[in-house]
Amino acid sequence: MNRTWRVVFVLLMGLSLLLAAGCGEQQKKTASDSSAVFAEIKDDAGRTVVLQKKPQRIVVTSASFLEPLHAVGGDVVGRPDSKTKMPEYAKDKTSIGHVYQVDMEKVLACEPDLVIINQGMNEKLAEVLESNGIPTIIVKMKSYEDVKRELQMFAQVTGEVETGKKLIADMDRSIQEILAKLPKEKKRVAILHSTAQGLSVQLEGSIAGNIVQMFGWENVAADMAPMEKNPDAAPYSMETLVEKNPEIIFVTSMGKMESIKQSMQQTVETNPAWQTIPAIRENHLYYLPQDLFLLSPGIHYPEAVEMMAKLIYPEAMK
Repeated sequence: MNRTWRVVFVLLMGLSLLLAAGCGEQQKKTASDSSAVFAEIKDDAGRTVVLQKKPQRIVVTSASFLEPLHAVGGDVVGRPDSKTKMPEYAKDKTSIGHVYQVDMEKVLACEPDLVIINQGMNEKLAEVLESNGIPTIIVKMKSYEDVKRELQMFAQVTGEVETGKKLIADMDRSIQEILAKLPKEKKRVAILHSTAQGLSVQLEGSIAGNIVQMFGWENVAADMAPMEKNPDAAPYSMETLVEKNPEIIFVTSMGKMESIKQSMQQTVETNPAWQTIPAIRENHLYYLPQDLFLLSPGIHYPEAVEMMAKLIYPEAMK
């Protein structure tokens, strides 16, 4: 091989090596791109949910999720019916039925690429949805810590993580400002839930119970055994309530406030045992609205905290 051909051969070999290296880098890049994910979320059922891309068609099974999701830039194509928790942006969205009876056919008809499921109520939907290739996130939203955790999840879903952090910081600041105004004293509190079937006692896992904890007060039912089907409540007993001797009684209920007050007043007046309780003797019986204390207040948690504080310390909250 003469000198000229040797030079050509060396140049061709060098070019081949460069091309091979370029292809290798491209293959690495392609492999890397294919393994990239939009978000990896740990939900409240302990599952790690991987979203390959940003969801564009979200369905929620609880109306309580609508405002928090929207606050971090999210939208929905389907939502459950609700008389008290329907923000303006969601009123014309497709209904998937009532939160207690979600219609799976309606959910699938929305062609969702993510369904956000209410823990303790709709988990059974997850298996069916995921068998249809639809990812799900299972969340609960009762305590303030729940709300902050869900906001972080929803911010991951929308890609607006910094917006979520700012919203949480603003809520934290509002609540701390309220707590700073209150006297540092312990109150003995009972939280009753009134229904057509009777009364039950709310435990610390309830919304009102969570706020009582924030204030540093004592929920007199904290040591009571929860109901089998409702871990946030315990059976009501007049004898136990008298024994616990609460200074304050809060009442929550689903229904019209006036009807609730009339029913409760009749219960109190027809049983002399009520008059032995300090909260009743001193007229410290208060009614809490369902949109803030029965259904999750979500991003309105500071409003719920402020409302309870105003009931007990109106002068301090002026």
